[in-house]
Amino acid sequence: MKKIPTTPEDREPAPAVPELGSAWRDALRLFDGDLARRGAAARTRRAYAYDCGQFALWCTAQELDPVEVTTRVLRRYAAALGQRDVVAATVARKLAAIRALYRTLREHGQIPANPADLVPAPKKPSKLPRVLKADEVAELLDRIPTTTPLDVRDRALFELAYACGLRAEELVNLDQGSLDFDAEEVRVEGKGDKTRIVPVGEAAARALARYVERARPALQTDRAEPALFLSKSGRRLSTSDVRRRLKVWARRAALQGGAHPHALRHSFATHLLDGGADLRTIQELLGHSSISTTQIYTRVESARLKSAYANAHPRA
Repeated sequence: MKKIPTTPEDREPAPAVPELGSAWRDALRLFDGDLARRGAAARTRRAYAYDCGQFALWCTAQELDPVEVTTRVLRRYAAALGQRDVVAATVARKLAAIRALYRTLREHGQIPANPADLVPAPKKPSKLPRVLKADEVAELLDRIPTTTPLDVRDRALFELAYACGLRAEELVNLDQGSLDFDAEEVRVEGKGDKTRIVPVGEAAARALARYVERARPALQTDRAEPALFLSKSGRRLSTSDVRRRLKVWARRAALQGGAHPHALRHSFATHLLDGGADLRTIQELLGHSSISTTQIYTRVESARLKSAYANAHPRA
């Protein structure tokens, strides 16, 4: 069938995207410059620019300049996001970005007060972290053989992740010099460039020694590469490599629900709490800046106890 050509008049017009005025462009430029001066990472600046840019477009469609935004306007924006089924965590993140934008405008004397200060973030649904049982962790780790260099590397990688409660990004950022075998500890560069020293257990220390002596030299292609954990091409591992390899071993161990690197971190903290460690110690080992972040593990323990009570008590 011959296709009938259409004219521009026949086509349905695309929705118009409002163009930002100079006031919004100046405000966003000022905010980004302020973030740069404060040393914000490029990824952080891009995330703020995206969220604040979306808000600027919405305000432009409402014919509002930055200085005309009020608390009521921000509540309308949050409601509009909710009507689009944007999840609570994303709405909270966007409001935090807008709050930071208006903090900058206030500091530069462009507005008398921050209108976002009176807009509460929506409550996020309560979700407990996934925690593996001690025997599940043992099954996972013991299933990793020590035959090939990659197997030896993976065994050391995940033994260390569980022994020290490290994030995937912290694992891949480790260098050879991060390990101190004599002191049985590892130096970790955490979030916000905060350094912490974490003790390494015997099982992890043995796996690491085997990796450093036997497997890493076999994977190494560049003697100048400082990374502790190397890929099969001799480069520093990525966090996606860590997730992918753990998924493989979790499947082989037939773990119900699989496993994510953060599940090992959560299990580390929960098992310490089970063993009698106090929250302050766990906070320091995890590198949490606030004790309130660490307190989620008390909820995990409480949920576990309630489950055990419900299953065991005759009058539960």
